[in-house]
Formats: sequence, C-alpha cells, structure tokens
Amino acid sequence: MGPNTNTAGSAKNKKFAWKEFKRSIKPYTFLIVISIILAVGSALLALFIPKILGDMTNVAVVSYPNIDWGTISGKAILVIVLFVGAAILSYAQAFILAVVAANYTRDLRNEVIEKIERLPISYFDKHKYGDTLSRMTNDIDVLTTSMSQEIADVSLSLTTLIGVMVMMLLISWQLSLISFVVVPISVVVVGRITSFAQKYFREQQATLGVLNSKIEEDYAGHLIIKSNSYEAEATRDFDKTNQKLAKVATKAQVFSALSFPVTHIFTNLGYVAICILGGMFVIEGKIPIGNIQAFIQYVSRFNRPITEIASTTATIQALLAASERIFEFLSEPEEEPDLEPALTLPKVKGEVEFHDVCFEYLPGVPVTRDFSVLVKPGMKVAIVGPTGAGKTTVINLLMRFYEPTSGYITVDGVPIKEMKRSDVRAMFGMVLQDTWLFSGTVEENLRYGRKDATLDEIKKAAKASNVEHIIEALPNGYKSEISEDSDNISAGEKQLITIARAMVANPPMMILDEATSNVDTRTEQLIQDSLEKLTNGRTSFVIAHRLSTIRNSDLILVMRDGKIVESGNHAELLKLNGFYAELYNSQFAEN
Repeated sequence: MGPNTNTAGSAKNKKFAWKEFKRSIKPYTFLIVISIILAVGSALLALFIPKILGDMTNVAVVSYPNIDWGTISGKAILVIVLFVGAAILSYAQAFILAVVAANYTRDLRNEVIEKIERLPISYFDKHKYGDTLSRMTNDIDVLTTSMSQEIADVSLSLTTLIGVMVMMLLISWQLSLISFVVVPISVVVVGRITSFAQKYFREQQATLGVLNSKIEEDYAGHLIIKSNSYEAEATRDFDKTNQKLAKVATKAQVFSALSFPVTHIFTNLGYVAICILGGMFVIEGKIPIGNIQAFIQYVSRFNRPITEIASTTATIQALLAASERIFEFLSEPEEEPDLEPALTLPKVKGEVEFHDVCFEYLPGVPVTRDFSVLVKPGMKVAIVGPTGAGKTTVINLLMRFYEPTSGYITVDGVPIKEMKRSDVRAMFGMVLQDTWLFSGTVEENLRYGRKDATLDEIKKAAKASNVEHIIEALPNGYKSEISEDSDNISAGEKQLITIARAMVANPPMMILDEATSNVDTRTEQLIQDSLEKLTNGRTSFVIAHRLSTIRNSDLILVMRDGKIVESGNHAELLKLNGFYAELYNSQFAEN
C-alpha cells in the first residue's frame, strides 16, 4: 500500500473518530460549556493584572519622591481580588471537568460492555481478547484524561492568547508586531511536526493492544508454558513486542516533544527583540516604563499559551489515536436484530429439525452442507466425526451464534430465526468441554443460570450431579470462594459443578460437549452418571469424542466434510461396518 493510500485512510479515520467523539460527548455539552465559560472568566480576570501592576509602577514613578501610597494600595487590593477570583473560577472549572470525565468514562465503558453483548460470535473468533480489553481500559483512560485536560488547557490558552493580543495592541502596536510575526512561523513548523508524529501515536496504541493480548494469553496459559519449558520462548516473544512498543512510543514522544523547544526558540527570539526596542521607546519617552513592564509580562503570557497549545499536540495525538480504536470497535457490525414481532413457544416440547442447512464461514468454503435431521422430543442425539467435520458448527447454528447460509432450523415446528435469540438460547443448557466458573462462591456459580433458585433446589441439583460431597468438604461449603481462575478446585470437580449448574437452570433441552479427559476413572464415572441424569427426559445433543460414552444414544449422526454420511443407533451403525465402525474400532485399537 502506497503512502497516498495511508494518508487518505488516516484522514478518514481521524474524521470518523472526531465525529463519533462529538456524538458521545453530547450529553455533557452543557457542563462542558459552563466549564469553558468559567475558564474564560478566569483568564479574563487574570488578564488585567499586568496592566494594573504597570499602572502602579507609573504612579510610583510620576509621584516620586512623594509616592501616592493610597492609589497604589487601592490597585494592590484590586490585584488581590482579581487573583482570588481567577483562582475560584479555575477551581470550579476543574471540578466540573473532573465530574464530566468520571461520568463520561463510566458511560463509555458501559457502551463498550453493551456493544460486546451485541457483537456476533464471529467477532470474537477473529479478534484477540487482550486487544479488546486494551480498548476498554487503556484507550478509554487516554481519551477521557486527555479530554478533560485539553478542554481546560485549550479554552484557557485561547482566551489568554486573544486577550493578551488586545492588551498588547493597546500598549504598542509596533512592539506587538514582533510577537505577531513569530506566531504563524512557529504554528506552521509545529503543524508539520504534529502531522508526522500522529502515525506513531496510532501505531503505539495498536501495539499496546497486541502487548495486552500477549500478557492475557501468557497469564492464562502459564501452566502450559511451564509444563512445556516454553518460558524462554514466551519471554522472547513478549520482549519482541515490548521492544517494538518502546521504540514506537519513543518516536511518538520524541517527535511530539519537538513542538515545545521549536516554539520556545521562536518566542524567545521575539522576546529579546521586544526588550531591545521597548528599552529604546522608554529612553525616547514614547512609552512609560510601567507600560513596558506590563508589555513584557504580556509577552510572557503571550508566549505561554502558544507554548501550552504546542505542548498539547502530543496529548491530542494520543486522544485521536485512542478515539479511533474505541469508536472503530463501537462501529463493528452487530448481530442482526430479532424479528418484530418475534414468535414464542409457550411450552417447549423439544422437537428439533434441521432443514437442508448449509453454512459457510467464508464465501465459497462450505463447512456444513445439506444437513437435515428430525429429532423427536426426549431423544439423545450424538454427533460424531473427525476434527473439522462440522460438529461444533451444527451446535453454533442451533444456538443462533451463527445464521445458516441456506436452509433453516425449527423447534416444535417454529423456525428459530423467527424467535428472539435470547429465547432460543434459554431453551438450551450447555455443558462444555472447556469448563467455566467465575470468581465468587460455589452457590453463586450454581445459581448463575437461574437467579431465583432456592438453596434447597441448589443442594438437590448438587446431590443429583454427584458433587454434593465435594462442596460440603470445602472450608465454607456452598459459601466457599472459587478463585478467579478456578484453580483451587480440580478439573473434574469444576465439570461436576457445571453439570449441577445446568440442573439448577432446568432447561428443556441440553447440549453437551463431553469433557471426561484428564480426569481419573472414578471422576469420569461420576461425570457420566451426572450427564445421564441431566439428559434424562430431555432432548439432548452430544458432541462425542469418546464413542464408548454414546453407545446408548437414540440417534448417532456421523459427519464428514460437513455432511451426515451415516445415521442410526450404535448397533445399527456397527452393522453397516462403515465410517462409524472404523472410528469406533480405531479408538478401541488405540486403547
């Protein structure tokens, strides 16, 4: 991709980020305007102080040796009042912006969380968790901190700049010209530096997202890393990304930091010229010495807002880079909305039918083809086949995580596409191979699928799933805390708890991804017994890995290359002596 394309993309992204930022900040427009008014008021009050101090000097010079202390005292009191008033307005403005920043951060994070809930599963298949977390934490912090800082700095600096220009012109237009010539030169130079630095700020935020992904992956997989002696390689991978981040961040800060010294050079050159010419005017009697004193103070104040505006370029670049990443995420395509009005099932019987279902993750690359099957209420259906056969895809389609490319699925004769996704998913309980428990008590985890479950119902489910004795052996029983990574209980115990959780939810249908690997024989038997109780009387779909565990299934669907190549019960499929028999016998041969 050539440089012109990159520039166009950068401009487009910047414009989009700015538009979305204005949209998101709209609810706080009133408070922001108030804070700007207060900042302007503070700057205006402070604006008159140098002029009054200069007048005090003129009074002292004119009335010397009989100095008019009465007039000077009055002006001194006025200066103190202006100082205090400016400080009060400045504090009020800072307080309002602090409130705005805190509430805006809260709203933006809520918006991100709500966006996550509306994203299709395909988004999470294509993006790393760490990068999404980085957008929600680092990028939002950069955006809100920069926003509150820049609103105050820019409004104060612009007011001071304009006000000082007016006061300088009133004192001496000749001296003012020197400062006014310096400004456009420094602005042009700083603008070029800012444009160059922006690309490094965008790259910095993107690399930070990659780094967070590596941290999240390495932390979650630390046991695998250690067990495979991969520490050195993992450290090298991390160090490579970390070094890149340091390099990019250094370039971003170095180029943006050039703004301050460049501006300082030009303004100081102007300052020297003003001092020389002003001294000549005083000697010639064209300007009172007090006015020169005031003018020099205004020159200092004139330089300061220019310098501050120049120094904010780095913050603005970081703000724009963070905005691009946040609002790019918030503009990601969402799941298609449910049909209105959506169909509902007053009572789920559990009849499921796939009608010539085809699905493609990528256009022209079918994963599931002509998948048709009728499942009667209460049937236990096992789906078997080699890796990549399309077993998990069938379940994803059934749960409406993805929509079929063609064909449709019905429950009790009603197409699930015409129901709400939440209603479809509420019809199924899931026990997956990868168990998931959140940090909290055992009781809270068991109540996850049904908040109104009583403790008696929870204990009944725990007993039925063969996990009651394990829970009661814990230090605080059902009130025992499960750690963030659930590493204070074994894999088998976690699986039994997830089965109990499904029993508490009591859904009309079940989806099981068998997870009896890496557990001892006794725990495996407990899990199998619990699964039998869980599926009893319910329409159940089982993705089978160990074929010995699904011999009592009412229907076994054998998949290969996205198609059902065989179907029947265990005995019927063995009689066929086909692909299922080959898979089954190969597993026993391995054992």
